[in-house]
Amino acid sequence: MQKIYIMPEIFNLFGYSFFFWSREHEPIHVHVEGSDGYATFDWNEETQTFVQRECCNIKAGDLRKIKNAIAQRKQEIFDKWNEHFNQ
Repeated sequence: MQKIYIMPEIFNLFGYSFFFWSREHEPIHVHVEGSDGYATFDWNEETQTFVQRECCNIKAGDLRKIKNAIAQRKQEIFDKWNEHFNQ
């Protein structure tokens, strides 16, 4: 039997999808993917911020926009994560 994983989208901005996988792990984190590349940001409890774990082929200007969007919408990320995983 094939496992099916879904990608609940949190939001979509400037051509990038911000999402997580339905079978994720702690810490809370967000994947970002667009036509140019992808990145992943983990929640850091100590600094109370999302920290970049990986990034591939995203231009510096786009990466700044992505980081700002994640910082400004962190509550939305938490809400979607908790809604999905704590049902």
